[in-house]
Amino acid sequence: MHSFKQKYLINFWDNSKSLIALGILSAVYFGIFGSVWAVTGEMTRWGGEFLELFGMNLEGYSYYQIQSLRGTPLTRSDGLMLIGMFIGALIAALWANKVKFRLPASKIRIFQAILGGILSGYGARLAFGCNLADFFTGLPYFSLHTWLFTIFMVLGIFLAVKVCNLPFFKPQAKLTLVNKENCTLTHQKGRAKLHFFLGSVFFIAFLAWVFYLLYKNGNIDLANKQSLLSLALIFGFVFGFIVARGQICFTSCFRDLFLFGRDNAIKGAILGMIIASLIAFAFILGGHSAKIIALSPAVAVGAFLFGFGIVFAGGCECGWTYRACEGQSHFMIVGVANILGTMILALTYDLLPSAFKSGAKINLLVEFGNFWGFNINLILFGLLFALVLIYKKQYFCKIA
Repeated sequence: MHSFKQKYLINFWDNSKSLIALGILSAVYFGIFGSVWAVTGEMTRWGGEFLELFGMNLEGYSYYQIQSLRGTPLTRSDGLMLIGMFIGALIAALWANKVKFRLPASKIRIFQAILGGILSGYGARLAFGCNLADFFTGLPYFSLHTWLFTIFMVLGIFLAVKVCNLPFFKPQAKLTLVNKENCTLTHQKGRAKLHFFLGSVFFIAFLAWVFYLLYKNGNIDLANKQSLLSLALIFGFVFGFIVARGQICFTSCFRDLFLFGRDNAIKGAILGMIIASLIAFAFILGGHSAKIIALSPAVAVGAFLFGFGIVFAGGCECGWTYRACEGQSHFMIVGVANILGTMILALTYDLLPSAFKSGAKINLLVEFGNFWGFNINLILFGLLFALVLIYKKQYFCKIA
């Protein structure tokens, strides 16, 4: 029992394997709910509901009509899934004794958290998806816009890596002389036990909530969306738990490749997406339909702003979620700024040029047929994988 606790509840999980597991689970989620694992759409609704709480009438804002503010986070499957993610990440952090309130490292980091969070939230909703719906849970579902998003997101990440490497954005380390005798590390067993106990209490409360939803909404029926609320909560918990234990932040997929030549995360993400594509293809052949977004300047501009923003802020939606649950105040600021960014986009969306709101919707399976559409997507994955390997090789050749 102790070895199980240490291996699965305390130690970090392999980043690459965690991403593969998330890819598989996201495809199963698609098969059950008919929609992909995504978070910024629901965060946009939360922002809109916050404005309504203070008496603002949102009926005249088309973006909020597109997103639909019907129901509440407790009656929407997306809402319960997102709440479940926070619960899963928090319980994972408590069981591993990783919860500790920490202030931002410097004032410049607070600036980065606010600006980066706003840019990533604004960009994600301008492109109608973040690194989940338009990348990790977007590429496997055969909409060509996701590849356009990926290209410009990577460009934004690359530029942000260069900007964040400027001396101005690097916190200055201070060396101090310490006495070795006063520098011993102590393991606070009492604190670890308390956190594990609290995590267990929250987990029991989570299970009680799941059983309550099952009791309230009856047996699970795929034709009855209300009966799936308990499953949405469970999936959200599992997503959040894996994200926390695997330390999954999609920002690091390309950022670590550009900074250190490290490709473990991005290779795991690509493999996870390939497997997800196989599963999703089977569901689509069975009658499911994936969401197709129009190719437009909004996708390219939004992706670029999003890619720049997540690196500048230090984390994407998954990244700031689990880090905020660990008590890192910097990422709490990023999260609030992220939702603020979605609000700014929604309130100004009607002012954007009409070209940003229209374009060709290209489904690879429809345009090229099931066989060729599926294989074109696999070829693009293979090309992306090859580019990662080429970049890694060139990176280490330069520093050799």
